[in-house]
Amino acid sequence: MGDDVMARVIAAVQRGQTGQRAMARQQLENMWVEVERGGGDDFHRCVIAHFLADLQDDDLAELLWDERALAAVEGVTDERAQEFDRRLQVRGFMPSLYLSVADDHRRLGDTDRAHEHLEKARATVGALGEGAYGELVRGALDKIDQALAAGCTEQLAGD
Repeated sequence: MGDDVMARVIAAVQRGQTGQRAMARQQLENMWVEVERGGGDDFHRCVIAHFLADLQDDDLAELLWDERALAAVEGVTDERAQEFDRRLQVRGFMPSLYLSVADDHRRLGDTDRAHEHLEKARATVGALGEGAYGELVRGALDKIDQALAAGCTEQLAGD
């Protein structure tokens, strides 16, 4: 892996997964500033924002980062993503990105926007493979759909 930004992103994400959420969030926020100043590209913006969203303690802040990830993905090509991992295709990012925004809107009580993004996620789910990641995203789609139907705005287990 010759991408220093992505190496640092992965290290920060791993830190967050081990319980060092505040430190991971700060590191990713610093990387965001660096990338915004020209030290990266839309691929970096998309990935950093997507992971930063998961480290937020506030639903509105999480939505803002998820929306940044969704906006940045528009500038990412398969070729660019494959510079990091040859198996990546941008269309494979879309179900998770839409799903994240749908869940944010659900927790904020905006069911119309939640349904809108959930439908976008469902429309792109065919881009996922049959492996564990695809099953994870499909399962999350079902959980969010059920939570919306039940009027639940609470954080779901495993989120």
